[in-house]
Amino acid sequence: MQEKGKISIHSENIFPIIKKFLYSDNEIFLRELVSNAVDATQKIKHLVSIGEADTELGELKVKVSFDKEAKTIIIKDQGIGMTAEEIKKYINQIAFSGATEFVEKYKDKSEADTQQIIGHFGLGFYSSYMVADTVEIITKSYKDEPAARWTCDGSTEFEITESDKTERGTEIILHISEEGEEFLNDLRLKGILDKYCKFLPIEIEFQDNVVNNPSPIWAKSPSELKDEDYINFYKELYPMAGDPLFWIHLNVDYPFNLTGVLYFPKLKQDFEITKNKIHLYSRQVFITDEVKDVVPEFLMLLHGVIDSPDIPLNVSRSFLQADGNVRKINSHITKKVSDKLNEIFKKDRKAFEEKWNDIAVFVKYGMLSEDKFYDKANKVCLLKNTEGEFSTIEEYLEKISANQTDKDGKKVILYTSNPDTQASFIQSARNKSYDVLVLDHVIDSHFIGVLEQKLENVSLKRIDSESVEKLVDKGETLETVLSESETEKVKKIFEDVINDTHKTVVIEAMDSKETPVSIVLPEFMRRMKDMQMAGGNQMMFGDMPEAYQVIINGNHPLIQKIIKAEEKDSKAFVSQAYDLAQLSQGMLTGTNLSDFINRSVELIG
Repeated sequence: MQEKGKISIHSENIFPIIKKFLYSDNEIFLRELVSNAVDATQKIKHLVSIGEADTELGELKVKVSFDKEAKTIIIKDQGIGMTAEEIKKYINQIAFSGATEFVEKYKDKSEADTQQIIGHFGLGFYSSYMVADTVEIITKSYKDEPAARWTCDGSTEFEITESDKTERGTEIILHISEEGEEFLNDLRLKGILDKYCKFLPIEIEFQDNVVNNPSPIWAKSPSELKDEDYINFYKELYPMAGDPLFWIHLNVDYPFNLTGVLYFPKLKQDFEITKNKIHLYSRQVFITDEVKDVVPEFLMLLHGVIDSPDIPLNVSRSFLQADGNVRKINSHITKKVSDKLNEIFKKDRKAFEEKWNDIAVFVKYGMLSEDKFYDKANKVCLLKNTEGEFSTIEEYLEKISANQTDKDGKKVILYTSNPDTQASFIQSARNKSYDVLVLDHVIDSHFIGVLEQKLENVSLKRIDSESVEKLVDKGETLETVLSESETEKVKKIFEDVINDTHKTVVIEAMDSKETPVSIVLPEFMRRMKDMQMAGGNQMMFGDMPEAYQVIINGNHPLIQKIIKAEEKDSKAFVSQAYDLAQLSQGMLTGTNLSDFINRSVELIG
């Protein structure tokens, strides 16, 4: 048996769902009703501009007011208005969008103007029943027809009568329910208007004040704007923030429509990510500040505004729905950011270097997040050494190629993660004319891995991961002055004094002018610890101990002194040398620090 037919939808069943559950937040009602009023205003402007309506425009404001005693909220416009028949068509037919019909009807005459029409699904009006028991519409069309009054108590029953309204436009009167009384408050309503309607293209008046900016800078051409315009707009968005470093103006009309301004803010050194700083709009209506699909994750650190009518939204216009356009916009934003960075670098490198400490986290985060961004940004990514000198990655590799290689011929990039605690190691490297980078940001532990992955025949080694002699290939080998028996004796004394199974004592042949004792965490061990601390690797590595190496400079004069001294004195010398090594790396604390101070006093007393 085969049968075909049409699925029936009963309005009395679907209507309560639309009223109560279409929107996740009941404050959306004001956004929807004000947006409808703006659409009505844009429509009359459009009809007058193309000669389809013969009427004086008058004061084209949308006015929002409330009466706490009467328990009403009123949204009033002087837009296109409706006839009684149009009320039946646009209000009584659920999901019939008058905005969509208007755009289709007039788009050939002036598509640019019709793009400002906001409505799409034809459902927004019904959000009013989330806060109201009864809703009235009093409206007069621009056409020479009687004004009409529509009223409905939230059921599927309605009433239409004539009205004595004489001015063109529409008033929506919400008779607020007991559950909606929180909205009979000027601060509450003002807050909603600020959030959703701050940049609607028609002036919104509340409590006799215009509460929006109908001409935000992203809706203007970049050629019309000066630097001060961008800075003033940034302060309008973020009143408590300092000036931005620079900005990118987005203005695309093919293959998708996208406008907006993205700002590079100054970031704190602790890499504190403040999310929800980029706001998504659709035709100047605020949608959400959750833009992770539209904006690449590494650019979530940026601030600003994105506006696109081509980003797909769910029916309630509250959430994004991913599709091909979203991916294209995401790629376009990445490209624009990398292009801007290259432009600034080429135009004024000195200014770029001055900004580097503030923008480094953006660039590095992007380079380790996306290969395409790495390919463009690596040309402007700066490396800073301990002398405060900046080089691009390519420049730096050329700089160190002559005297910093390992035994396999790889170029060795030496770096410090803490110039203060690793000062002695840095000084040792300087004494041998080695260059040392400063990579001390929390993101650098990941950035180092990306560099090693991307750069051929290059390894990165932290300055305190081994003795400097082992970090690079000097082309010569030092001999220790210690005999085999002396080596064993020194090693045993240090092991007895240190008494820590997680620290391995190693005697090395080093320059006699180098420090007598140093404590290092081998590079591979440090990186595994970093991975463990980053999370997600506990199962792989377990609770990994910090397996340090205590490097003894076998050629330092102190070692001979230890060998020749009495047992008590030799252990005191060892304790002192070992504690000095710990002190240089901030590892000496508590009672150990107190013991060191007391011993120091005795030795010089």
